Amino acid sequence: MRTSAGTGAVELCGPRDPATGPALLDAVRVRLAETGAEPTPARVAAALRSQGRLLGDSAVLRVVEALRSEMVGTGPLEPLLADPQVTDVLVTGPEQVWVDRGSGLERTEVRFPDAAAVRRLAQRLATSTGRRLDDARPWVDARLPDGTRMHAVLPPVAVGSTCLSLRVVRPRAFRLAELITAGTVPPGGDRLLRAMLDARLSFLVSGGTGSGKTTLLSSLLGLVGPRERIVLAEDSAELRPDHPHVVRLESRVANQEGIGHVSLRDLVRQALRMRPDRLVVGEVRGSEVTDLLIALNTGHEGGCGTVHANAAADVPARLEALAATAGLDRTALHSQLAAALDLVVHLVRDRSGRRRIAEIHVLERDRDGLVTTVPAAVWGAEGFVPGRGRQRLEALCARGGGAW
Repeated sequence: MRTSAGTGAVELCGPRDPATGPALLDAVRVRLAETGAEPTPARVAAALRSQGRLLGDSAVLRVVEALRSEMVGTGPLEPLLADPQVTDVLVTGPEQVWVDRGSGLERTEVRFPDAAAVRRLAQRLATSTGRRLDDARPWVDARLPDGTRMHAVLPPVAVGSTCLSLRVVRPRAFRLAELITAGTVPPGGDRLLRAMLDARLSFLVSGGTGSGKTTLLSSLLGLVGPRERIVLAEDSAELRPDHPHVVRLESRVANQEGIGHVSLRDLVRQALRMRPDRLVVGEVRGSEVTDLLIALNTGHEGGCGTVHANAAADVPARLEALAATAGLDRTALHSQLAAALDLVVHLVRDRSGRRRIAEIHVLERDRDGLVTTVPAAVWGAEGFVPGRGRQRLEALCARGGGAW
C-alpha cells in the first residue's frame, strides 16, 4: 500500500509499482496458498526467489504489507472502518469506495488494484462468516466476527464489479446526552423518552434505511431498569444496549444442505419462554409481527422494535402488509395492534445527513375500527412541540409517574 504523491490517494500495490505489480503479487499469492503459509518477510522472499526475482528489503516489505492487507481483516478498508465517525463503507468498484460519516456519502481516496481484488476481499469476508459467495451463490448477507454487517453481490448480477456494503456496529450504545449533542434528540427530549420507558410503554421506532433506528433503540434500552431482563431477537445482532441483563438471540440461515434455518419468528417464540421483562425485535420485517403483537397483548409490556416506514402515519399499513404474510387479516391485525402498541417514534434523515426524531405518535381507532396514528410530539429546535395527541401521550406516561 502506498500514497500517490500530490493526491494522497491510497493504492494497494498498483500497476505503477513494478516491484509489487499485480502479476507478481498473484504469483506470490499462489505460492503461499500452496503451502498454507502466512506472508512473513522470509516466506515472501523465498516465494520471490522461486519466481526468479531478487528484491530489496523495502520491496519485500511492500509485498508483505499488500498480502496481509488482503488476508487479514477488511484489507484496505480497515482504516475507514476504524474511523469512529464512519457508519457505512460502500464499494462499487476498484476506484469507487464511499463512506458515510453522518453527513451523506463521501468518496474516499482508497483504491483497489482491480475488480478481482474487490471480489477476493468480498469472498474472504464471506468465508470468515461461514458463508459461500461464488458464481452459484452470487450474493451474501452476513455479520462479520466483529459485528459489522456485510452485504456483497458478485458480477454479473452486479454490473461491472463486485459491490460490497459494510454497516458498522459500534461496540457501545450512545447515551441520550450524546444523541442530544448530535441533534438526534431535541433539547429536553430525553425527559419524554425516559418517561416512555419508565411507564413501560410498547413502541416501534420507524424510519427509512440509515435513519438511526438501531442507534436510538440501543440508547433507549439503556434506560431500562437494571433489575429487568431484556431479550433481543434479531436477524443480525446489531443492538448494543448498555444494560447489565441482556439475552441476545440471532437468526440463522440454512447451511449448504438446506438445513439449520432459524427464523426471526422462531426467535420471538423462544424469547417468550425466557421470562423477558422487555421483548425486543430488532427489525420487524415479516410474519414475526403477529407473534410480537400477541406477546404484547399477553402481559409483556414495554416491548419494542424497529420497522421500515416513510412516515409514522404509514406504520399501521406497513404492519398490515407484514401480517398478511402470516395469514392475519386486516381486521384481526388492527384489533391486535390497538391493544398491543402505544407509540411510534419516527426518525428521519434530512438533506444534510443529520438523523433526528421527527415525531412521536400515539395510536387511536377511527370510525371503522382501524388504527391510525396521531402526532403527540413533533421535532422543534428548542424541544418537542406538542401535537394533537399530547393529552393521550401524557396519560400514557403518567402510568410510570413521569411527565414531559
